[in-house]
Amino acid sequence: MTNKRTPLAESDHQRIGQVQKSYQKMNDQLHRVIVGQQDIIDELLISLFSRGHCLIVGVPGLAKTLLISTLAKILDLDFSRIQFTPDLMPSDITGTEILEEDRTTGKKAFRFVRGPVFANIVLADEINRTPPKTQAALLQAMQEHEVSAAGGTHKLAEPFFVLATQNPIEQEGTYPLPEAQLDRFMFNLNINYPSHDEEMEIVRSTTGGLEPEMKPVLNAKDILDIQRLVRVVPVSDLVLGFAVALVRKTRPGPDAPDYIKDWISWGAGPRASQYLILGAKTRCILDGRSTPDMDDIRRVAVPVLRHRMITNFNAEADGITTPQIIRKLLDESGS
Repeated sequence: MTNKRTPLAESDHQRIGQVQKSYQKMNDQLHRVIVGQQDIIDELLISLFSRGHCLIVGVPGLAKTLLISTLAKILDLDFSRIQFTPDLMPSDITGTEILEEDRTTGKKAFRFVRGPVFANIVLADEINRTPPKTQAALLQAMQEHEVSAAGGTHKLAEPFFVLATQNPIEQEGTYPLPEAQLDRFMFNLNINYPSHDEEMEIVRSTTGGLEPEMKPVLNAKDILDIQRLVRVVPVSDLVLGFAVALVRKTRPGPDAPDYIKDWISWGAGPRASQYLILGAKTRCILDGRSTPDMDDIRRVAVPVLRHRMITNFNAEADGITTPQIIRKLLDESGS
């Protein structure tokens, strides 16, 4: 069966070829600064072009901030970094009103001063170090692309992309993100230690005197056009059904596999199915193809589902992780 959606226009087919070339240029630029991390780079770009957001988990010193700031440079976008701390207030993120006096008339009036969330790419560094009230200030911005402050609503500039980081080894004094907020992130990305050869190259390149010059590849208008293109890419009912069936198998219930009933307390919701399809669409465009297949779903399944499945005590006792369960579901799903 095939989807009844309108096939791509000839101009969109040509645009896919242009996007693939831009993707190759972005990789070339990023790898002038970033060593390795190809999967992370791909997933960041997929999330951006899908209008999603990313949660990045990794120990200190793995160049998370460098990667994101370099990405902002080659995309010619406004970049803002917010260091989340226990004393950070919501107004420190969204902005605040200040009282100003007109020197000519002597009249006083309030003026809204925009906070750091008013940027195209926002790095929320160590987001779990700030209380829930401040975390929630980011929620509306991520979902609605607007901010409510000082009695008014302020639209954010497009594109708007939030990347939040968490440090997995220092949990004392942190405020874990609630499941409802975790679900706002399209991807949960784990950055691992580099290989021996990659670490050799990192040390060699960062202890010398040369700093590579970064050249913008895409601007805001280009990115908005790619985001539009992702939405019009057709998907077959076979691929759509594969994504929905995979998500439904993550939920404990009468039809779920026995190991899901044993290890999972809560499965993924419908937003996971949406992000699987959007991620697969974007991945196929970056690869120069005009429609996604099941392999595209498989390639984005772990970062989409990892933070949407809650394991129970049995899984912890058995030493089972969420990615292991996802890969088991994929292995049993066939091709």
